Order: sequence, then C-alpha cells, then structure tokens
Amino acid sequence: MPRILVIEDNDAVRRMVGRVLVDEGYEVQEAADGSAGLNAYREQPSDLVITDIVMPDTEGLETIRELRRHDPSARIIAMSSAGGSGPAGYLELALKFGARRILTKPFTHDELRTAVAEVLARDAGGER
Repeated sequence: MPRILVIEDNDAVRRMVGRVLVDEGYEVQEAADGSAGLNAYREQPSDLVITDIVMPDTEGLETIRELRRHDPSARIIAMSSAGGSGPAGYLELALKFGARRILTKPFTHDELRTAVAEVLARDAGGER
C-alpha cells in the first residue's frame, strides 16, 4: 500500500485530502508545515508527497527543493490557490523545482485521485 505524506497548514484541507486518500486505500501521514513534513520524510520516506505552497515556517517551494535535495527521485504534487498571479506562478515554479503534478485549489476529490494515481502509476516499478 503506497504511503502518502500530506503537507498542508490548513487543518480542514489537510484532513479532507487525507480522508480521500485513506478511502482510496493509501496509508497517509500528515504534517502541518514544511519543516514537520521534511522531518517526517527524512524519518520515513513516502511514495508520494503532496504539499501546499503557501505555508508559514518552511513554505512549499523550499520544501520541494529540500525534498529533492534529500531524495532526487521524490515524487511530489504541489497544490495552491488560484487567486492572483502569486499562487498560480508558484505552481509553475513548483514544476520547475521538481513537482510532478500541480493541483489548483479548490480541486475536486476526483482531480486529487487522478493526480495521485497518475504520479504513482507513471513511476510504477521504479525507485522513489
């Protein structure tokens, strides 16, 4: 069963994402910010990381950069709100920093399921 680490500072969003993934049969670990997420990944790497971009403490782009530095094969999905040019631009940067997919909030449960399945399937049989 693939393990997914969800890094999101908004409790409601983090719980919703976790619940959808658990319902799909994934093992889910949650972290409330990038720093906690990085520590969790270092202790026990996940098959996939889903991270918010705009967070206090260690923000998402820095989190992606550090994850990729620690594990160049880390599979990452970045998520952020669409409002304004900032978050949308951050998602494009997330792809350049190594995210394999992006999700614009709000996203549907189906969009989440599809993104996760595609990233995990694309790399099936390979290393993290």
